[in-house]
Amino acid sequence: MIEQKVKVTTNIEAKSAALFVQTANKFTSNIKVKIDNRIVNAKSIMGMISLGILRGQDVVIMADGDDETNVVGELKKVLQ
Repeated sequence: MIEQKVKVTTNIEAKSAALFVQTANKFTSNIKVKIDNRIVNAKSIMGMISLGILRGQDVVIMADGDDETNVVGELKKVLQ
């Protein structure tokens, strides 16, 4: 399992949330995103939108699976 804190540099609205989910779905790993005490499935568009991620927030990307080492780097690019 890999966890990494990422500082978001752009607001995550519907379009960017969709890009994030599309990117997450390229991987077989179980991927979660955590803000404060809320954790959602990174492969769920509704989950990602429900977080209401704003620029400047810290999020934690958690990945567990065969390709977990590649997940964080790719998803980090979408958030920054």
